[in-house]
Amino acid sequence: MVMVAATLFLAACGGRPIGVMQPEAVNAPGTSKVDLLVATTRAPAADPAVLFSGERGTGLALSAITVSIPPDANRVVGQVQWPKKLPADPLKSFTTVSVKPMLGAQQAREWGRAHLTKSRRVMVFVHGFNNRYEDAVYRFAQIVHDSNADVAPVIFTWPSRASIFDYNYDKESTNYSRDSLEELLRNVASEPSVGEVTVMAHSMGTWLAMEALRQMAIRDKHVASKIRNVILAAPDLDVDVFGRQISEIGQKGPKFTIFTSQDDRALLVSRRIAGNVDRLGQIDPANEPYRSALEKLGITVIDLTKMKSGDRLNHGKFAESPEVVKLIGTRLAAGQTVTDSDVGIGEALGSVAIGAANTVGQAASVAVSTPIAVFDANTRRNYGGQWQRMTGSVGTTVGSFGAPLQIVTGNER
Repeated sequence: MVMVAATLFLAACGGRPIGVMQPEAVNAPGTSKVDLLVATTRAPAADPAVLFSGERGTGLALSAITVSIPPDANRVVGQVQWPKKLPADPLKSFTTVSVKPMLGAQQAREWGRAHLTKSRRVMVFVHGFNNRYEDAVYRFAQIVHDSNADVAPVIFTWPSRASIFDYNYDKESTNYSRDSLEELLRNVASEPSVGEVTVMAHSMGTWLAMEALRQMAIRDKHVASKIRNVILAAPDLDVDVFGRQISEIGQKGPKFTIFTSQDDRALLVSRRIAGNVDRLGQIDPANEPYRSALEKLGITVIDLTKMKSGDRLNHGKFAESPEVVKLIGTRLAAGQTVTDSDVGIGEALGSVAIGAANTVGQAASVAVSTPIAVFDANTRRNYGGQWQRMTGSVGTTVGSFGAPLQIVTGNER
């Protein structure tokens, strides 16, 4: 735990310059612009180039922020490229182009209408533990850009002191921010011009997102109907608590997709802190009791355990993998399943490989040992049906195109 904590500390301290939120004029050729609506419960910082601190503010502050991203030839997909010095070089690093504080909800609604695409979708992102304001803003700008998601991007950033020694402070800050996130989600979902809403949360932010949705369900007897998809990435959630939250949200709630990784070292520390109870982001969805419970609830799990990334903690794979961010943008943000053969998984991940492993009695198992595994009841039914119709022998390769995708299918009973 000490070694993992030290890695957490080093990962948080990259020697970045302070004040990257100071807007700079950017006209460099080949750069891209990402417009974000940023909502926060943080207190304003004394330094206007920092904007907001890790302390708790009063009320919900809104800003329209534009981030410039370097040309594709000068960057690695999945990475936030921080400036080594200020002013930043927009050809090599992320740069803040503009920051416009909003005076109230009306201005936010006007921003939303101006930035809605033909899909009329909004994605609301909630960051995780150990994040400064600029960490959250730049990370979401990277996700939006790299995923090419057809959405109006909104980020909710809560008070994090960005220190591994303030885990409990951060956790209480999520509780402090529940009402404000619920308010934001309610306002977005009630806007007539919005067609549907996807909520994506990471790490400790998944607790905040789930609590806001749970509160909404209890208060209104249901989650707003436009909130159709919830993506939980590396969720730092007690599995027992998640079960209660899902129950109180109800069966008519949004569709859930969870990204897990059993080698997530940050969640290993969290598990120790939280009484050694399994964290949702570390479960093995192929094993019981999780497999049956998740299938019963209709929850799709994308297991990234075998995927390698540049994240030493294996806690941010969802944002760093080109395949996964593309999956978020082309499928999950649109509410489409990533496991149904009718929608073409190959379009999202490049291609699909399905191989036969073994058959025991009434149970058929189809698997390929590759970096991404998708566990979903519909996949098991669809591919299970195809498998039953096949006459090939065990070990026959149904389709192999070299894709980093594993699909596990079979009869449960």
